[in-house]
Amino acid sequence: MKQIDKYTNKKILVLGLALSGVNAAKLLHKLKALVTVNDYKNLDENPEARELVNEGLRVITGGHPSELMDEDFELVVKNPGIPYSNPIIKRALEKQIPIITEVELASEVAESTIIGITGTNGKTTTTTMITEILNTERKAGKAYAAGNIGTPASQVVLTATDEDEIVLELSSFQLLGTPSLKPKISVITNLYSAHLDYHGTRKEYVNAKLEITKNQTEEDFLVYNADQTELTELVHQHSHAQLVPFSRKKILEKGAYIKDDAIYYKDEYVIKVEDILLPGKHNLENALAAVAVAKLMNKGNDQIKLALSQFKGVKHRTQFVRTFEGRKFYNDSKATNTLATINALEGFTKPVILLAGGLDRGVSFDDLIPAMEKHVKAVLAFGETAEQLLETAKRAGIEHTLKVVDVEQAVPEAYKISDPEDIVLLSPACASWDQYPSFEIRGNAYMESIERLIQTKQEED
Repeated sequence: MKQIDKYTNKKILVLGLALSGVNAAKLLHKLKALVTVNDYKNLDENPEARELVNEGLRVITGGHPSELMDEDFELVVKNPGIPYSNPIIKRALEKQIPIITEVELASEVAESTIIGITGTNGKTTTTTMITEILNTERKAGKAYAAGNIGTPASQVVLTATDEDEIVLELSSFQLLGTPSLKPKISVITNLYSAHLDYHGTRKEYVNAKLEITKNQTEEDFLVYNADQTELTELVHQHSHAQLVPFSRKKILEKGAYIKDDAIYYKDEYVIKVEDILLPGKHNLENALAAVAVAKLMNKGNDQIKLALSQFKGVKHRTQFVRTFEGRKFYNDSKATNTLATINALEGFTKPVILLAGGLDRGVSFDDLIPAMEKHVKAVLAFGETAEQLLETAKRAGIEHTLKVVDVEQAVPEAYKISDPEDIVLLSPACASWDQYPSFEIRGNAYMESIERLIQTKQEED
């Protein structure tokens, strides 16, 4: 970690805890700042706040009192999820006090090369792919996945050195507070409309994403999805970095692209598409972005091929679980809407037994019908939307449908009707909250059920 005196004896407010706030406060304390932490949760139900109190920090809990801003703070480090309509943030803006997020703070003391990844979809998978490739057959140093992926950057910078890389997943919320962040390589996976309740307009959301390249110069690189016309125009207008495109649909003169069912970088063959373990067109785009970054970081094709041919995916995101008696099981519990389930289905060429269902949000499942007609041989449905999904499946011409109680019952029932080479896919198209506290718990229940099924079958044999 770089030793800087920028924050020595500066009065700084850390607003909001969770992992990013706790680690930002600890880092500022190490940098000899005069830190005040404010979190909405009361102290008696706030172990993170109690931990900071024990380390000697000033902590105020139980609300966000706007009178805090009567103090002469010189900086606010804001939890990304706290909106700019928050009373303290509004007061800080009125007083022209700078507001940053934890990733900005971490970048100021990082010794490592920073690779930043943003985009509407695919950030976590692309971040993880890049990290896996960079760490494959590595002799010195390490690539760390950090940021929005779950590990705070301000924790990683404490140990990462100049031999390492920090592969930083960046949300639009985080990027709004990064006035000096300057990744050596930036990636924008794609741009769609999202988080408009936070940003207000699509333009503001897009502008937040473009913050990732704002400080880049011609010595840096921006990897972007050239299949999106809007994104291509935006990066040419706003970025000063060297532009490195990737495309799933067209052959490029530079960057990463598909030709003859293989990924090429510039004019160099890298890997066959069929050798990439993770299915789906969207994951192929993630792989293209990861290949571009890997080549910019001088990784060899053998290392890239080895990493991508073994990469099972991020947990609960079209994650390959295992093969049993020729059936391949995939966990896509993160698919909480129909678009995500369609993307998952389109990634398979073998017949799919689809496990779906969950919280009823009053939405139609009609847009699933084309993907069901093409890819699905059976549907097992559970939760509040079970009847609606089974009706959708019947309209898609799927004869084999079954209502089950939950994911745990769905797994053995799916096995009973499956054949070797079938895909058993949990991709619910619904949130989990009618039966499970989170999509993670739902996905874990699915994977545990697979293990129980296999154990039972082996005992029977």
